[in-house]
Amino acid sequence: MRHGLYPKIPPFPFTPGYDIVGDIDAVGEGVSVFSVGQRVAALTMIGGCAEFTIVPAAHLVPAPPNLDPAEAVSLVLNYITAYQMMHRFAHLQPGQSLLVHGAAGGVGTAALQLGKILGLKMFGTASKAKHPLVSSLGATPIDYRSEKFAERIQQLSPGGVDCVLDPIGGMHWLTSYRCLRPRGTLICYGASSAVAEGKLSAGLGFAILGLLKLLPGGKRAFWYNVKNLRDAHPEQFREDLSKLFELLAARQIQPVIAATLPLREAAEANRMLEQAQVTGEIVLLPQV
Repeated sequence: MRHGLYPKIPPFPFTPGYDIVGDIDAVGEGVSVFSVGQRVAALTMIGGCAEFTIVPAAHLVPAPPNLDPAEAVSLVLNYITAYQMMHRFAHLQPGQSLLVHGAAGGVGTAALQLGKILGLKMFGTASKAKHPLVSSLGATPIDYRSEKFAERIQQLSPGGVDCVLDPIGGMHWLTSYRCLRPRGTLICYGASSAVAEGKLSAGLGFAILGLLKLLPGGKRAFWYNVKNLRDAHPEQFREDLSKLFELLAARQIQPVIAATLPLREAAEANRMLEQAQVTGEIVLLPQV
């Protein structure tokens, strides 16, 4: 978004902040489902990096007050992205195989934890320093800097994998598609390569994705956007996030939180993310 590469962003300047957990300070006219003081979660897309923000009541999901809010907010974007890609798009079943790119990141660690619950055979690309984390989450790590991941997958899982989750974009999507076994599913949910390579890379990636959907052979390729699915199926978003809150309360999932920073250090949080200095989540805390 800050680089102007995200679809449908508002004109600059705007306040970023995609996901929040907070307590309701006031309710709008006619709102009866929620009350002042109630803890809620929301996918805001923008405006979340603030002490106060206005959210349509239809977008709110009750957040159990007994949960650590730093852990709870980690579910709103990254875990629900992983959950919906794996359950509502790929329909993964116990014993199937999964390749996760960016396995040490927010969505990546979420996918590995959810895949472990499912009993999946998992592989994850990450830099060498982050391999211990990937291994601890139940996946075989692959060093994307020194290894060709497609060749490594053929060694580790002859015939390919059932699903690949790919936030990279560009030609990377084509290589991920080649890792699939027949009837496998590629889910593209980001184009991070565009930050370094520009809009041309993003455009190339979506052209490749369009072609992949036309290829015969039974493999499937999807574009996933959490906001689009929330808007099209708000009941699924509420259902899935509530399920994730239950898993968190039962300690079946545990968000990997790299750092908690005060809101005034939001710029530093963005710098840490862009330079891949963290594993897992960075949570911003309001000044109180």
